[in-house]
Amino acid sequence: MSETRIYPWGDTRPFNSYAGYFRRTFGGRVQKVAVNAGFTCPNRDGTVGTGGCTFCNNGAFTPSYCQPAKSVTQQIDEGIEFHRRRYRTAERYLAYFQSYSNTYAPVERLRELYDEALSHPLVTGVVVGTRPDCVDEEKLDLFASLARDKYVAIEYGIESTDDATLRAVNRGHDFATARRAVEMTAQRGLHVGAHFILGLPGQSDADLVAQTDVINSLPLTTIKFHQLQVFAGTAMAAEYDADPSRFRFWEVDEYIDLFIEILRRLRPDIVVERFASEAPPRYHYGRNWGLIRNETLLARLEKRLLETGAYQGEKFISL
Repeated sequence: MSETRIYPWGDTRPFNSYAGYFRRTFGGRVQKVAVNAGFTCPNRDGTVGTGGCTFCNNGAFTPSYCQPAKSVTQQIDEGIEFHRRRYRTAERYLAYFQSYSNTYAPVERLRELYDEALSHPLVTGVVVGTRPDCVDEEKLDLFASLARDKYVAIEYGIESTDDATLRAVNRGHDFATARRAVEMTAQRGLHVGAHFILGLPGQSDADLVAQTDVINSLPLTTIKFHQLQVFAGTAMAAEYDADPSRFRFWEVDEYIDLFIEILRRLRPDIVVERFASEAPPRYHYGRNWGLIRNETLLARLEKRLLETGAYQGEKFISL
């Protein structure tokens, strides 16, 4: 009988999983609870641009209970109840400020919102989703002060390391802006997450694998990868109608094999929060995978890793 392998991150899974990270950090199961605090985005209100990123439809990933007319506390209470019905009870919760750019307000307003979330008796920390061009020294100092007593993570939508791709999707910032934001955040001892979309028009599989070296150079704690999904009502849906040949949609097993090549090169200390995404069918446009849950996709990835003997960081070369 072969011995069970323990990987550098301290467990038997062949990638550095978010669940394992939570167990190591908090000593038990933790659940994220989404909150919509009513923020907008500089790429929508004319500060940077209008119309937003071509792929963006916030409704595709915002739970129904998340309504900015409700207080932060009410949304947390309803979110906890939602998760208790759907999943087994977590021991602790993180308030996940997810919709739009959650640092796009004066520091005084940010302090009010995050103090309210952190005052909830079941909330042990916050995860704040935002854009790299929506932070500055003062805002990051605020989060650093909150992190003295609670878990605080800032999650940046970066989407691609390639500036031409960022321009093509009307992102409104370049990769250098993302690098500065990540580095400024990490310098304060905050947990830093990043989000990347795999399969934006113009990017080949080789490009997506190659950008892993750039990602490895960022001081990240966690990372999310999503396959490209075209959502109804977006500018990208119109682009798809105009020229479907510009878009690449993988079959599930093809995507898993591509992601494994990325994972093999990914720095082993980076925690993989997600490698694919799902959205309600009413938002689907063009080709998609149908009703495959993230849990199923994750099980298929892990099975394929164990079959092939591949694992995160297998091909990582220290910088």
